[in-house]
Amino acid sequence: MEYDADAEIIRDAPEPPFQQLAGILRTRIQRGDWAPRRPILSETRLCEDYGLSRPTVRRAIAALVKEGRLFVVPQRGTYVADRSAPASEDESAE
Repeated sequence: MEYDADAEIIRDAPEPPFQQLAGILRTRIQRGDWAPRRPILSETRLCEDYGLSRPTVRRAIAALVKEGRLFVVPQRGTYVADRSAPASEDESAE
């Protein structure tokens, strides 16, 4: 599902909040809100901005780490991964 980068979490949506947040963050990364190898917002800030619990935010981040869009540096933060091409082009090349 496509998410607007400026969307809010909808509590009664069919998708769980962590998937909605992952979609929003994915769109923000694609839009260029954060440059590669630069940090995204902290977990605390994401919790505050989206009204979510820390485990929910961590689950969204973990999903994006699994996709290769983010990487986590312990005690430093979460960073945008280097990507030479958008995910859709990477997937179609396989």
